[in-house]
Amino acid sequence: MYIKTIKGPRMVTLPDGSVMTRADLPPGDTVRWVASRKAAVVKAVLAGLIDEEEACARYALSPEEFADWVASVRRYGLEGLKATTRCPENRGPENRGPENRGSENRRPEKRRAEKRSAL
Repeated sequence: MYIKTIKGPRMVTLPDGSVMTRADLPPGDTVRWVASRKAAVVKAVLAGLIDEEEACARYALSPEEFADWVASVRRYGLEGLKATTRCPENRGPENRGPENRGSENRRPEKRRAEKRSAL
């Protein structure tokens, strides 16, 4: 039997006690990145299963994109990696362009502010 030589550990124990191996990582040709696949790559790098350079090369990620994934996980957890996430800085009207503001489906800003202050 032939055992492939690899750089780094074959498995790591995550902080929650679960074990992660290289087999748990998404395939290298992944095109559709759902939150669970992004999280698996981030967990593997943070736990030391693979290093950041290997992850970026294997999945054709830029260092900035991977850094954004890590920052999102640290700040919001798995929810931060979802494409339709509702992170606070993405929800405010000041972060939406005029093309995204539908007046018929949204309340006026004054009513929103009054509602927030009542809470």
